[in-house]
Amino acid sequence: MPHTFGPAADAPVTLDRREGPYGEVVLRRRGEDFEIIANGCFLMDTSDGRSERLLIDAALAALPAGRAEPAVLIGGLGVGFSLARAAAEPRWGRIVVAERERAIVDWHLDGPLAGISGPALADPRTAVLATDLVAYLRTTTDRYDALCLDIDNGPDWTVTEDNGNLYSPAGLADCHARLTPGGVLAVWSAQPSAAFEQALRDAGFHGVRTEEVGVARGVPDVVHLAVRAL
Repeated sequence: MPHTFGPAADAPVTLDRREGPYGEVVLRRRGEDFEIIANGCFLMDTSDGRSERLLIDAALAALPAGRAEPAVLIGGLGVGFSLARAAAEPRWGRIVVAERERAIVDWHLDGPLAGISGPALADPRTAVLATDLVAYLRTTTDRYDALCLDIDNGPDWTVTEDNGNLYSPAGLADCHARLTPGGVLAVWSAQPSAAFEQALRDAGFHGVRTEEVGVARGVPDVVHLAVRAL
């Protein structure tokens, strides 16, 4: 989830700071960009967005040909790039976002991030669930054609300890169960993870692969992709 940093020369300005059930979440502005910080950990900013859009595009491209109006679950609203990308694509049918931080939802509804997500939130296909993604996947009976998940820095670098359950055998089994046959799991990560690729295979997924997006410095952002068999 933490993606490319904004210009280092600009000192950040705190716009909002909230304490919630999962700790502190902060919205900052750095120059023309916005940043989200959770418990002191940089999550993402608005300086790029290519990998967040790839999360959606790659999942759609991996679906079986001819699937009509597929339903997508986006795990984490973040700065809204993934939601905006999904809503801009008429082929998606139902678009559901799971976001556990009320502050982040508020920043999109009537705050500084509304400029990114406003049209997407107004789209009749879109629904926002104020819920923890891991708990939702474990308890819901809903099924989706694509799960596009971006709640951490990746499988090897989680925002909170509980999020680690998503990448465990039980969490991946929940993801597998929530997908329709031929459905696609797409997971954002700040770095490649061979161990996670193997975990996906061990969980019964097929077609496991990783797509990369280069960044200005350091290792590339990636999207891990895996398919539930038809």
